Amino acid sequence: MPLPLYSKQVPTHPLAGIGAIIGIAAGKGGVGKSSLTVNLALALNAQGYRVGIMDTDIYGPSIRKMLPEDRFPIQKDGKIQPALCRGISMISIAYFRQEQEATAVRAPIANSLVSQFIHQVQWGVLDFLFIDFPPGTGDVQLTLAQQAYLTGAVIVTTPQEIALLDVRKAMSLFDQVKVPLIGVVENMSYYQANDQTEKVYLFGKGGGERLAQERGIPFLGQIPLDSLVCQCGDKGESLFALDPKNQKTITQSFQKVAEHMVNHVKILKEATREGLTGYELIWQEMKES
Repeated sequence: MPLPLYSKQVPTHPLAGIGAIIGIAAGKGGVGKSSLTVNLALALNAQGYRVGIMDTDIYGPSIRKMLPEDRFPIQKDGKIQPALCRGISMISIAYFRQEQEATAVRAPIANSLVSQFIHQVQWGVLDFLFIDFPPGTGDVQLTLAQQAYLTGAVIVTTPQEIALLDVRKAMSLFDQVKVPLIGVVENMSYYQANDQTEKVYLFGKGGGERLAQERGIPFLGQIPLDSLVCQCGDKGESLFALDPKNQKTITQSFQKVAEHMVNHVKILKEATREGLTGYELIWQEMKES
């Protein structure tokens, strides 16, 4: 089932101008992959990076709500030009369906739609393209891992052990298809009413850090629970526009994770350029500021 703007013309590969293509994955829903994707993109955009987002959750796309478009996707020269959202290029199945309409398609068709996102969207020149993976480890995830030229994957988890069960399966998928793991981000790490109050660990403590240490990969940082993230997502507002000087703990958390990710992507790309096949991104303990 082709998208309405689909074209069979195939010029230069649409992903050729992208510096790093990063999968944001967890293997399960409810850990905040989409929220992390949006806020990492906004954080990097605020630092001057050119950023894009590919929302590949065919059945439950949510990023368009969090990142409303300033310009709709258009067709040009046989390719789909992505939407423009606060300076971020973005594509999602949400642009090809009514807001309340379910995407009632079987797995092969969902897989075909994602393949079109990879091959038919002309991203132009970007520093980073984030691919928001859907939950699970099935056909769509395999297509993305095998066709999207991933630089690596960022794994998202919450602290609780039950979340880590599915997250480990996602990590195993990337191992099988030889996609490097850039690092682990722990979302919903703790709640703190303000900077002077004690941190409350509602879902356990340290699960993401233990997972990173277990696998010998970088721990990119913690994202606390903060109602401002929910409010911004519901209203389609930017956390970084509301806090341009990064004075809030939640804004600082996203910025720190983004900075650590950028650094480890540079290490990974350098190792790849040098033809190193046995390189490692070593786990490291991130000290709280």
